[in-house]
Amino acid sequence: MDRDQPKFVVEASEAESIAQKLGLPSVRQLLPALVQPAQTLARPPISNYHVGAVGLGSDGRVFLGVNLEFPGLPLHHSVHAEQFLLTNLAVHRCPRLVAFAVSAAPCGHCRQFLQELRNPSSLQIHITSQHQNNPDDVTFKPLSEILPNPFGPFDLLDDETPLLLERHNNGLSLSNYIHDGDLCNGFSDNDSKRVNGVVNLSNGFRKKTETEESLLKIAALEAANDSHAPYSGCPSGVALMDSEGKIYRGSYVESAAYNPSLGPVQAALVAYVAGGGGGYERIVAAALVEKEGAKVRQEDTAKLFFKMVSPKCDLRVFHCSFAKNGCIKD
Repeated sequence: MDRDQPKFVVEASEAESIAQKLGLPSVRQLLPALVQPAQTLARPPISNYHVGAVGLGSDGRVFLGVNLEFPGLPLHHSVHAEQFLLTNLAVHRCPRLVAFAVSAAPCGHCRQFLQELRNPSSLQIHITSQHQNNPDDVTFKPLSEILPNPFGPFDLLDDETPLLLERHNNGLSLSNYIHDGDLCNGFSDNDSKRVNGVVNLSNGFRKKTETEESLLKIAALEAANDSHAPYSGCPSGVALMDSEGKIYRGSYVESAAYNPSLGPVQAALVAYVAGGGGGYERIVAAALVEKEGAKVRQEDTAKLFFKMVSPKCDLRVFHCSFAKNGCIKD
């Protein structure tokens, strides 16, 4: 892996050091200066419109978010920079987003997605495109100023329900024994074979051991248990493995308004990009965990996604019930 890979997370001590070197009074004032470099990391091959968002977590770390687009897929499968940013915080277990700077005003989709946070009206925002004539102006304003009459979790959920970035435990588990099944992406046994505990992947990068396959499955389960799906009750999670055996996981995130919800494949791809992953073709294997008979299902969408993004990825799907009933593999 490239040692010079871009950083999507800046540790608190490093962020403080950079702010001090630039003569800034706090790390919050540093965020706008990092937006333009963040924009260069975006992957928008359809629009060629690069969006960057840089946020300050409650633990002092700085997180980057960028937009992702996927040729061959409907536009609504794109990942907005603000969605990337919040997913990046979730992947790195940061409990709260304090403030963020973004290159352009958040669209309605993202303003709605931000409502899944606890006390979203207090979130502070700086829009760099509105300060081009005065770049030294690093003032922030609350989210409530750009979404004054919001609809959100407080309209549908009780106060005890965990929200985005808060700890979830959806009570899913895998049984001890999972029988072998067919590949869920439509490849035949000639494309991927198990020999002496090793799966030969058809993309030619490497072989996947049974241990790696088990770790991938467990990571997808963990992602499903972290999923924020209070409106449908259909949590799900995806784990990806790259050609070097590194695993990335992402959790499905629902919005009270439904449409801004972020699928588990997109969330896992955010983790992949933020974790230094290269081209999507280097994703060699994936696992999806979701509830059996779910009203909101991710399986067919996941198959379509990988068909377009990494066609030879070995996708396995596990349909789970709650902990007492275990999980079965298709």
